[in-house]
Amino acid sequence: MTSNGALLSIQDLHVAYGNILALQGISLEVREGEIVTLIGANGAGKSTLLRAISGIVPIRSGNITFASVDLHTVPAHRIVEMGVAHVPEGRGIFANLTVLENLKLATWSRKTRKDLQQDYQRVFSIFPRLAERKNQLSGTLSGGEQQMLAVARALMTHGRLMLLDEPSMGLAPVLVREIFQNLGEINAAGTTILLVEQNARQALKLAHRGYVLETGRITLAGMAKDLMDNPSVKAAYLGG
Repeated sequence: MTSNGALLSIQDLHVAYGNILALQGISLEVREGEIVTLIGANGAGKSTLLRAISGIVPIRSGNITFASVDLHTVPAHRIVEMGVAHVPEGRGIFANLTVLENLKLATWSRKTRKDLQQDYQRVFSIFPRLAERKNQLSGTLSGGEQQMLAVARALMTHGRLMLLDEPSMGLAPVLVREIFQNLGEINAAGTTILLVEQNARQALKLAHRGYVLETGRITLAGMAKDLMDNPSVKAAYLGG
């Protein structure tokens, strides 16, 4: 844990793509056991922030600290080994591999194969549909099942923090509810979650706290229930 009690702490973070500033002075924290959501319009910088935490995009200035370690010079694969699991927008599964093979790939960073079968049982208990399709090629799964696989694969890394980028994108409402219920179970079992989500209503229902991003800056922060009641959040993200 970091000195201020946060598992993840970000201070005055700036990220640029060439001359375009994508993040401008972002500061936030995620405490152990929380679900924190980032809401905002397309292009607000939400995905860029997750990629910066994961070491996928370089930062121009500022600090990202995870479990008391400054991530500034830590390579992306080492950040995974430290316990940060990233479920990217678009899922990023290997379509030509089976469900089981996708899950097994996620264990590359683990020092031991001990408890592997127990971990398979755990993810299959959360996502029973994946158990039914464990030998099926992942590219033949439905969109909802692929999203379940992406989350299950992140769980196999034994991460302390899961970064989730738009898990509800392209899914039917009934599947969105199911995915969010799964995320609640995963969090209750001890995984801290930082969630990027355009479905602001579902995200704020699930989260403990939230931040609103607008054009690379945080404009609002607070308890999720307070953000749900905020008139400007209602008008911009909750349909009035």
